[in-house]
Amino acid sequence: MLDSELKEQLKTVFAPLENLVELVYEPTSHEDQSQLIELLSDVASTSPKINAHIGARADGRQSLMPQFHINYKGAATGITFKGIPGGHEFSSLVLAILNADGKGKMPDAQLIKRIKRIKGPIDIKTYISLTCENCPDVVQALNQMALLHGNFRHEMIDGGYTPEEIAALGIQGVPSIAVNNKMIHSGRITLLDLISKLEVTFGVSSGESALVDANLGQFDVVVLGGGPAGASAAIYSVRKGLKTAMLAEKFGGQVQDTKGIENLISVKYTEGPQLAAQLNEHVASYPIHVFENRKVKLIEKGTSDDPQKIAVKAHKIELESGEFLTADSIIVATGAKWRELGVPGEKEYLGRGVAFCPHCDGPFYKGKKIAVVGGGNSGVEAAIDLAGIVGEVVLVEYNEQLKADKILVDKLKSLSNVSIITNARTDRIVGDGQKVQAVEYLDRQSEQTKKLVLDGVFIQIGLVPNSHFLKNVVELTKFGEVVVDGKGHTSAKGIYAAGDVTTTPYKQIIIAMGEGAKAALAAFEDRMYHT
Repeated sequence: MLDSELKEQLKTVFAPLENLVELVYEPTSHEDQSQLIELLSDVASTSPKINAHIGARADGRQSLMPQFHINYKGAATGITFKGIPGGHEFSSLVLAILNADGKGKMPDAQLIKRIKRIKGPIDIKTYISLTCENCPDVVQALNQMALLHGNFRHEMIDGGYTPEEIAALGIQGVPSIAVNNKMIHSGRITLLDLISKLEVTFGVSSGESALVDANLGQFDVVVLGGGPAGASAAIYSVRKGLKTAMLAEKFGGQVQDTKGIENLISVKYTEGPQLAAQLNEHVASYPIHVFENRKVKLIEKGTSDDPQKIAVKAHKIELESGEFLTADSIIVATGAKWRELGVPGEKEYLGRGVAFCPHCDGPFYKGKKIAVVGGGNSGVEAAIDLAGIVGEVVLVEYNEQLKADKILVDKLKSLSNVSIITNARTDRIVGDGQKVQAVEYLDRQSEQTKKLVLDGVFIQIGLVPNSHFLKNVVELTKFGEVVVDGKGHTSAKGIYAAGDVTTTPYKQIIIAMGEGAKAALAAFEDRMYHT
């Protein structure tokens, strides 16, 4: 199943393993069992520290599907894969093997302590699709929690093998996380938000503080955000000899959700996750203090009596975790997130007919009728992609004309199973309590409310800046963008901003990189010549 080139790569990846990791598959008469055995055997052949073998079920019965669990040094880890982890989930298998032996990137000490404080026993199921690009993040995070916690079981379940469970839970999007046969989350989620959700779901053990040390340190420059602008700003700052830190919820930011990238000059083609990994690798090659899985709660501005100087008293950055750090200069590069419609039914049916990621959730609507709301590039691209999967696509746009590039609009109009409705304001998403059934919209020309009967809605109406923590700190536009000048200065001394969170026009990766560098150079210039 694995080609010789991939096997050679895995030999290098698994070379650091020190102890035995067992891939124990269960007996089953399912026709796909041979594929699972072949996959696990091929993986095991790449390291003497990996062993694949059959193991009896505790109840003595056969499994209904191909599945296996991971043991480490003869003991169960709490990690189970139900299905064959190919496609995007192959990386989850590789990381589970490495993580079981304490290898690979794991949460830091602060997060580990929070994970261990969640009350057990914990039993979680994550339903995935092998075509889902967001699913591995959730699977890998929960697998790590199982390894760290001690009383935590996690099952990755390929929904293609469990249609009855999918129907019973009302799942129409992945990843979907279930506890006690009740769905507690659907869609992408960061490790930080996942920990918070599990703390609410299971409770937290009382006792010692969740923090090892709340003070993360004093820095010359702190960059907020791990996307293209943040990575660029951090690299330019540290190269100037400044003590630099970077705070990010997730390294890569919106880039992680970008499928194909063809306009990054000098790179003919790349994909978002690959570019994010390269940004991470580049940042890691410098002495930058990276604090991932962190959210900023508020910024306490420093003060200065001399208007020609940067802040004398350092800025204080307080995090939602209770941690804090201080900095002479702050560069805000927190980017943006998917904009929501804000209409009735949107949140209620998330994962049950309302979706944001066409690549992840499109396969759930094969042969069905769906709507895409949004006529910009992202909306039209989503409609084009979905047209190859679903039965019918209706693109709904608020304005009189589509805003996307002409080449995309022409491609969309050439598709036989696509229709376009313009001058339409989406007002309501209608469901039966279990799943989406229709979308109501106002025909802005006739002023009549109309209804589209359908099976799903993909929302693609652009981005909203991640600037909520900057209210009353710097000047923001009515849309929440940080107002910056030509050098990335904000209205607050010693605070700079770059990328999609700002008023800089054209939200593009290459522009964000340049703006991040510009803000870092401005911060350095102010430090050198105005102190």
